[in-house]
Amino acid sequence: MPYDKPWISYEEQLERLKQRGLTVTDDDKALDYLQRIGYYRLSGYWFPFRERSGEYCPLDSRKKGSTNRLALDQFKQGATFQQAVELYVFDKRLRLLALDALERIEIALRVDISHFLGERDSFAYQNAELFFKKFTSCANPRTGLTKHEAWLKRHKKLIDRSKEEFIQHNRDQYGLPLPIWITCEVWDFGTMSTLYNGMKPEDQDSISRKYGVNNGRHFASWLRGLNYLRNICAHHSRLWNRNIIDRPKLTAKGQVPFVEQFRGNTHAQVRPFFLLCITQHLMATINPSSSWLVRLKAHLSEFPHLDHLGLNLFGMGIIDGWEDWDWEW
Repeated sequence: MPYDKPWISYEEQLERLKQRGLTVTDDDKALDYLQRIGYYRLSGYWFPFRERSGEYCPLDSRKKGSTNRLALDQFKQGATFQQAVELYVFDKRLRLLALDALERIEIALRVDISHFLGERDSFAYQNAELFFKKFTSCANPRTGLTKHEAWLKRHKKLIDRSKEEFIQHNRDQYGLPLPIWITCEVWDFGTMSTLYNGMKPEDQDSISRKYGVNNGRHFASWLRGLNYLRNICAHHSRLWNRNIIDRPKLTAKGQVPFVEQFRGNTHAQVRPFFLLCITQHLMATINPSSSWLVRLKAHLSEFPHLDHLGLNLFGMGIIDGWEDWDWEW
């Protein structure tokens, strides 16, 4: 279908919102937000303000039977432009808070993985014998590359484009390849989690036990989830009520206390709050004295008052009483 919607000015965008029932109390301020943030970025935050029809439509064509009530153009009574901005600001601060913790987790896990594998082989990332057979031997029919080969290709790009002085110095002094305890510094979260995912199960377990998770495959799913969280935050995408595409696995019963609160609650398992709880669990090991949990609690308490529009923290998978959970294990 060809795209036939015309370009419209900021003033016309604002007028359209008013015609659809969104209350605007300060036109100049609203126009300023449209000019600085953009209509479509903000639309993700006023979308939940829209009325719903009695009809159901496909929610995700990849999932059979997945439906949702069709969103109408008209806004619910009591919805305002300012409330959408407040939700946007709440989400922005939530992303920044998540990134603060994810940076520390990423750095700590780089050390865990590189130190563990480096003891086996200084250039362990190239040694196929140190990884799970499926990771190193099963080729992707589309690319012809194994997951390990694809990882090495990505790794080479990170090394080649790195401007870090210590990378350039060691490359000039010793040539390539560089030992894993140096090259790990160029890994992003996805590169790191993919390599961990390819490690042998017993080696995964050795690292995950440090964080109170006995099963390294469960821990690998946590890292994939945190990588998804990191990508959302790094690309300034909407977070607060997003569905988690690659759902982290639940650990065995009784192993990790906070996980028990999510057992049997499918909605909460696919919402961001679960990933934030995983984040705090890892932070409790990496930096036990961190104030991150205190700051998270304070921020969630500032969620905009949108009950009249049917919106609250339940949308991000919050569980009643979470503030009183014991994070020591």
